[in-house]
Amino acid sequence: MYKKYLFFLLVLCGIQTASAQNDLVKDDNASNYNLNKPERELWLKNTGLGLFIHFSMDSQLGVVISHSLVGASDDYVNRYFNELPKTFDPSKFDPHQIATLAKLAGMKYIVFTTKHHSGFCMWDTKTTGFNITHTPYKKDLLKEFVNATREAGLQVGFYFSPEDFNFLRDHHIPISRTDVKMDAQTRHEYDEYTRKQCEELMTNYGKIDVLFIDGDPKEVVKQTCWKLQPDLLITRGAIKTPEQIMPGAMINEPWLSCITMGTAWGYQPTNERYKSGNQLIGLLIEARAKGGSLLLNVGPKPDGALPIEQEERLREMSAWYFVNRECIDSVRSWVISKEGDTWFTAKNGHTLYAIVTNAAGWKEGARKIFLIRSAIATIKTQVSVLGQNSKVIEYKTDDVSCRYKQTDRGLEVSVVKAQRIYDDHRWPNPVVIKLENVAPVFKEAAIVETGASSKTKAGAVLKGKILNYKSISAKRARFDYRPYHGQVETLYAGKWTAGTWVNIKTDGTFEAILPLKADYEYKAVVEQANVEIEGENKLFKQ
Repeated sequence: MYKKYLFFLLVLCGIQTASAQNDLVKDDNASNYNLNKPERELWLKNTGLGLFIHFSMDSQLGVVISHSLVGASDDYVNRYFNELPKTFDPSKFDPHQIATLAKLAGMKYIVFTTKHHSGFCMWDTKTTGFNITHTPYKKDLLKEFVNATREAGLQVGFYFSPEDFNFLRDHHIPISRTDVKMDAQTRHEYDEYTRKQCEELMTNYGKIDVLFIDGDPKEVVKQTCWKLQPDLLITRGAIKTPEQIMPGAMINEPWLSCITMGTAWGYQPTNERYKSGNQLIGLLIEARAKGGSLLLNVGPKPDGALPIEQEERLREMSAWYFVNRECIDSVRSWVISKEGDTWFTAKNGHTLYAIVTNAAGWKEGARKIFLIRSAIATIKTQVSVLGQNSKVIEYKTDDVSCRYKQTDRGLEVSVVKAQRIYDDHRWPNPVVIKLENVAPVFKEAAIVETGASSKTKAGAVLKGKILNYKSISAKRARFDYRPYHGQVETLYAGKWTAGTWVNIKTDGTFEAILPLKADYEYKAVVEQANVEIEGENKLFKQ
């Protein structure tokens, strides 16, 4: 019961928080029925990572994919639809190479943009001439992608937008995402147009495994695609797909976060800020620890090749995954998602992976001791470090064995970073400690609700609550906070500042006044058995 309530609460909190953000993404809540088969959703829960590819003809300009048409002048719109197709020739698109790289990085499926909001189709469609075969490329690029992805042993995913700016233009309807007005006849024609495109996608390319529906209306797409492909897993349109953010707390239902490597979905050659490989690995770890998965986006160049910056990051992720795949694939959340900078995933309820993310300063050959408060050792406990045998270290005779000791404060684990990954011995990415046959320190963790905020002369009044307070022993709580600069910027934000501890009332509620004079993110934190448990992120708007 608590799990279902928590999921509902997090969905609600996500909507409320997003209401104050730019680039608002709320169409993943616009359709409310789900015919995904349980085994397909289970597959997603076991899948840590997928590759998202945003690619269309406006990559030639390096501008935002499709959205530049909203509010554009007639001259811009006419040249966009009439001139750009004439110069689009992705002759260096190599789906085999991309699929091989994706597989190395631990990705189990690839989602490709069959049609974005502009209406440009990347397949040989009979519904419109605005497609890839009417460009210098001439071939069906989608078919090449499908074949290469299958040959690599990965599942095939399609992105499809039911919104179609080309259709609006042809019918003399102003291009918009939020205020599209059609009469009944045009709406029927629009739905039939969408249906025919979905029928082509679901019948001409064999078995399709995943569908990501971006935009509205979704119903025609879902009805058509599930009818033709009953085993299809629909992500956006049926389950939670937070965009460019991570949920602030654990979610038990299937979910994925779709996130860009930089700030852009499509190719942006200048004025781009890429996340480091370490940051991307961190996002993957966070998603898995919170019960979901990461759909990581790339945007090929106009010639179809991946930008070197994107390939580099996928290579770095590949190296980390090659060493540590065991803590990512087919794992579940631990009783809590993290302690400080150490995140957790688990298998079988008694194998714990402690993922040390602040390992950049951990020198090769150095021994470190970690205190894990949420786990208890048993007589069968064993400790190891993924990727290394903890018996030998190159060029040295040091003791690199793994040790552990149960103390009153928690489980003390002592390990050495003993595997050489880089020539300079400075591998900056997370180290994973595997603890077998351990037990959680408590069977039920506090379900922490980050409550509403209100303004006061002193700053902000923040409220929180433990939803299952009747069965939880916890005495104090606090609120962590950090400046908020927008949805995309959240992933580049700095560390959280911890507020002062306050007492939890007998009804499970607590509140604090913090001197917040600008826009801030905040989250409730509860201490249970010396373990800190976080609630969902929320936004205080000044």
